[in-house]
Amino acid sequence: MALPGFVKIVEVSPRDGLQNEKELISTDIKVELVDLLSEAGFLNIEATAFVSPKWTPQMADASDVMARIKRRPGTIYSVLTPNMKGFEAALAAGADEVVIFGAASEAFSQKNINCSIAESIDRFEPVAQAAKAAGIRLRGALSCTLGCPYQGEVPVSSVVDVAKRFAQMGCDEIDVADTIGVGTPQRTRQVMEAVANVIDISKISGHFHDTYGQSLANILAAMEVGVSIFHTSVSGLGGCPYAKGASGNVATEDVLFMLRGMGIDTGIDFDRVVDIGQWIAGHLHRPGGSRAGNAIAASRASR
Repeated sequence: MALPGFVKIVEVSPRDGLQNEKELISTDIKVELVDLLSEAGFLNIEATAFVSPKWTPQMADASDVMARIKRRPGTIYSVLTPNMKGFEAALAAGADEVVIFGAASEAFSQKNINCSIAESIDRFEPVAQAAKAAGIRLRGALSCTLGCPYQGEVPVSSVVDVAKRFAQMGCDEIDVADTIGVGTPQRTRQVMEAVANVIDISKISGHFHDTYGQSLANILAAMEVGVSIFHTSVSGLGGCPYAKGASGNVATEDVLFMLRGMGIDTGIDFDRVVDIGQWIAGHLHRPGGSRAGNAIAASRASR
């Protein structure tokens, strides 16, 4: 299959990137990050999560963040909503899209939320129905599709089964996520092809962690199958709590550099994204997590 001429990038750094940071990040920084990303041209930004502040204190200011961001016309501002309480808060905050989530691994589901995959999906039915009734976009995030920290290999049939459940609930997009970053191109191709057999390829997105340095290769493999939506995080923000040494999300700058070199359009201002990556890394008191971003920043500094 021919590669897509346009790829939609879902920027996840404000939520998936920041939620595991140990030091509390100010609301001002979060709002500025979202606003800078909006100005750079992203069509979809995962802005925050309406979750329990007890378990995820970094997202306790979700309502304030949503109230203060400057919304760019045409950009979808997504939020994570694990239950009806979260959905109602997201609705009040004017979220454009709510995100529900489930695992393809039975062991992962039992270990982390103490219930089966089927039970976990059932819990999201009320949220899905409420989103559809309110006319809000619904996205389903499917974790551990290419490997699990507890059971190892995950059957492709399990990924397909959960993806079908998400589709039946009315999800507008379904994220196929490599949560611990163990996927390789051949396996990525197999999983994406299997999911595309039961769900329209235009609704499938890839979410890759770069633990073993395979994300760019996996994105290319997914594009060869026809996937044209990918999740990335500026400066590679976000670690994976389930894999030791995990570097977390693939860096937006690295993906944009690759796509630009392939002549694939994203509508995003690459130079601005490099600046944003260096800016947020500075606020987090660490070097930038993007190889392309750091190389370009170093090149600029040497001129």
